[in-house]
Order: sequence, then structure tokens, then C-alpha cells
Amino acid sequence: MNPKEEQTNSEVTNLEDESFIEQQKDASYIDKQIEKNKLDEKSIDIEYKFGWSSYSEITNGRFAMIGFLAIILIELISKQSFLKWAGIL
Repeated sequence: MNPKEEQTNSEVTNLEDESFIEQQKDASYIDKQIEKNKLDEKSIDIEYKFGWSSYSEITNGRFAMIGFLAIILIELISKQSFLKWAGIL
């Protein structure tokens, strides 16, 4: 690639940057971007269902993982089994 082509590419990039900056200064452009970035109210709405739903299964799975991690940490810190630590054995 010769220096003349590099200069042309950088000039094009500079012109694109300038037009982008001009576009951002326009108030209507900013308003359109804000509207585009707003979340749809339906996407935020979470339905809580009683019984066997995917939400309850995910929640129960997460609590089970936290509980299992807690047991492992207790065994590592106390250097004895969880059952012995809890006084079951």
C-alpha cells in the first residue's frame, strides 16, 4: 500500500468521524437514540407462577448450588466433615 492510499483512507475516516460528531449534536438524533435504548415494559415483567415452572426450577437450582458450595467451604475451613460439624454424627 502506498502512502497516498493511506492518506486517502485516513481522510475518509476523519470525514466520517466529523459527520458522526455533527449527527450527535442534533437533538432529534439524541432523542431517537434514547427511545431506541429504552427497554420494552413487557421484557421487564416477570411472571411468578406457583408450582412446577421454569422460574422456580432455576431458583431452586441456584439455591442448591449455593448450599452445596457452603457445605464445601465449611468442610474446608473446619477441616472436618459437614455431618460431624453439624453434630449429626
